[in-house]
Amino acid sequence: MNREPYATRLARFRKLMAENHLDAFLVAVPENRYYLSGYEAEDLQLTESSGYLLIAESRQYLLTDFRYQEEAQQEAPDFQLVIYTEGLTQSLTELFSSLRVRRLGAEGHHLCYRTYRDVEEGLKNACPGAEMSSFEDLVEQLRVVKEPAEIERIKASLALTETALNAVWGLLAPGKTEKEMAWEIERRIREGGGESVSFPPIVASGPNGALPHAVPTDRKILPGEGVILDLGSRLEHYCSDMTRTWIAGTPSERLKEIYRIVREAQLAAQEAIHAGKKTVEIDAVARDLIGKAGYGEQFGHGLGHGVGIAVHERPGLRKRNPTVLEENMVVTVEPGIYLPGFGGVRLENMVRVTATGCEVLNEADLFYSF
Repeated sequence: MNREPYATRLARFRKLMAENHLDAFLVAVPENRYYLSGYEAEDLQLTESSGYLLIAESRQYLLTDFRYQEEAQQEAPDFQLVIYTEGLTQSLTELFSSLRVRRLGAEGHHLCYRTYRDVEEGLKNACPGAEMSSFEDLVEQLRVVKEPAEIERIKASLALTETALNAVWGLLAPGKTEKEMAWEIERRIREGGGESVSFPPIVASGPNGALPHAVPTDRKILPGEGVILDLGSRLEHYCSDMTRTWIAGTPSERLKEIYRIVREAQLAAQEAIHAGKKTVEIDAVARDLIGKAGYGEQFGHGLGHGVGIAVHERPGLRKRNPTVLEENMVVTVEPGIYLPGFGGVRLENMVRVTATGCEVLNEADLFYSF
């Protein structure tokens, strides 16, 4: 196993720690844990973690319980393994004391309140006068710009997703139910080698298309309707995310109109992307176009988001919280129009930001020309 990426990431993270005057940091977010160590175990739920990383100035520890001992040893050999038998807090307290921690950082946006409180109490007992601070997105700052190997994994994940969608595209027909089609998507991703879907597939037909995060139902597709298909796979720990809108036969003029507008907004936004541009500016390109067409209030979500180890990560392409785009960020471009009682259209590509523009990572077309 090539350990070089993890050593480089740890060095970069320790630089961030120093800039924030931290002498230790507790990593709890599963994606961040994997990014820094290679430890692959996933948390079953928020209150049951499969482990934590404690990063100090010159040492790094992986804390977990007996169930994950062998996996941790194999996947994170550069980390000193600590198996806790009486809970996380006792083991951390002992480490805090031996490391003489004065300022500890932790992922307060992920830790539940009880765990955060217990860790803070353990720190103060071990090192009187020490301080614990919550930091949001400290590791994520590193993850936002993708390494070449990460980009290749994202492309492979997207290729698997597109293979699944191409197959399902040929199965779509009036009379099929949303649940049937969602299962076909998930089955083909799994059979194609995916570790999992990156999120439960969305199949939203007719009026259900007005729900951006619709849950598939037993509703049958009817002639002339639009069907939003939003899907993604997880392959070698990296996610993909794409959306197309399929139309059952001959669409109404209204459906054709909103489809044209959404596709035009997508293309315009993609054309505007390049390193140095702010995310809010890219969002505004699509939002202004849709607004001028009279559907501004029907486009209520952000234009896109980063994709990597998590299917939703930084940066966000939205109206607020501007981020300057950098080369090798990977983001989605997914404008939509949603009309209650009628339906909707969403179209989503994944792109890599370049110095002069963007590289569209999707190869599957599956767009209509009206």
